[in-house]
Amino acid sequence: MRPSLIAVLVLASALPAAAAIRVPREMRQSASPAVPKTGVRAELLHDLDDMQKKILSLAMAVPSDKYSWRPGRGVRSVSEVYMHIAGGNYTLVSFVGDKAMVDTRSFERITDKTRVLEELRRSFDYLRDSIIGTSDAELDKPIRMFGNDSTERAAFMMALNHLHEHLGQSVAYARMNGVVPPWSTE
Repeated sequence: MRPSLIAVLVLASALPAAAAIRVPREMRQSASPAVPKTGVRAELLHDLDDMQKKILSLAMAVPSDKYSWRPGRGVRSVSEVYMHIAGGNYTLVSFVGDKAMVDTRSFERITDKTRVLEELRRSFDYLRDSIIGTSDAELDKPIRMFGNDSTERAAFMMALNHLHEHLGQSVAYARMNGVVPPWSTE
């Protein structure tokens, strides 16, 4: 072997080790947990991705002037349904781990479409990060939820069930206002 080729190989093999030494330890430990590719959390995330895509695309398709529409007196308006979805994402995650309860009492007063979309996105991120940050073993951890014995897995499943329920409600609201769900025309 040529001496120059040997030198290149030695340097190339030393670079990854040198780079690893230079990275501060606290930076390496602060990396976000990996998104699971298989297992229950992967399935939860797959369903969450579908719900988020549909709910956000429908919320974007509904005109701003319809956000105050409600099907009857005493029934949630379009914006209130979307803010209820966001509030549910935060509330149900509060039963998992040591997360603090997010105060969602002011959510009903948020009616501006841009703000509603921002809060929806934030709540979906919060739910997603919580699923990713919970280990498979923690899913079996017992919790108390609404006065009943349950598990962290059940809290995530309830959050997804809640999303499915209100997606259906949102589709009905949209169709009553002449809005076709975007994914049904694809």
